[in-house]
Amino acid sequence: MPSANFRAGVVAVVANSRDEVLAFERSDVPGAWQLPQGGIDVGENPDEAAWRELGEETGLGRSDVELIGTHPTWMVYEFPEHVRTDKRLGQAQRWYFFRALSDDVEPTPDDVEFVAWRWVDRRWLVEHVVGFRSDVYRAVLTP
Repeated sequence: MPSANFRAGVVAVVANSRDEVLAFERSDVPGAWQLPQGGIDVGENPDEAAWRELGEETGLGRSDVELIGTHPTWMVYEFPEHVRTDKRLGQAQRWYFFRALSDDVEPTPDDVEFVAWRWVDRRWLVEHVVGFRSDVYRAVLTP
């Protein structure tokens, strides 16, 4: 659960019919890939935040994907020392699972935050996400 020192956020997992997930390469960390994610705004519930973040970061919406479920618990991780601030020690996130309505769906990623996108195997993504997120990605994405 979020707290004063852990930012509340959401993560959007978009899968296709082959169970590949939509991953994005970060512009600030070349070679680091991740799922769309972001904070929950004041007065916004997590469901609303998931749809908003998905739209902002991928351009995808209800005509492109359907919500098929959520992870049962909040997933929490700490930032490494060089990322921490006096107020933020890490993140607590709700994970949302979406299914692409067509395998031809193409995102239009936020070109400030991301430089590339691709459909990937879940295990590949766990191996290519920035290190401090890998345990949470592994716990949610792999059996």
